[in-house]
Amino acid sequence: MTDPSTGVLDLRSHHSVAETIDRLEARAKARGLLVFARIDFSGDAQRAGLTLRPLQQLVFGDPKGGTPLLAAAPRIGLDLPVKALAWEDDAGAVWVSFNDPAYLATRHGLSAELVGRIAGTRALIEAAAAE
Repeated sequence: MTDPSTGVLDLRSHHSVAETIDRLEARAKARGLLVFARIDFSGDAQRAGLTLRPLQQLVFGDPKGGTPLLAAAPRIGLDLPVKALAWEDDAGAVWVSFNDPAYLATRHGLSAELVGRIAGTRALIEAAAAE
């Protein structure tokens, strides 16, 4: 599902939040991508004495893929590196959300060919969420 106004893609995951991010991290590393950060929002909330449904983010990418985009449109740095957010909804379903590369092309005035340098991340995220 995509929200056309924001360019955010939401995919249903068949795994827990932590397992979805574990699977994505393993796939990213296997492809030689850099994992810049893993943020456990719900764990941080718990340590602060607050309650939050499971929510984790993985920040990853490849300077060889992202640098040409940054050179062409520096503000794409607001959207790069790639971020995938796994979260649990009120019904207990797990989703993984990320920016649609096609939307980033439009948002930053980049060619589809240039944004194609990061388009493969979608397949990586889909594989992490799949059964």
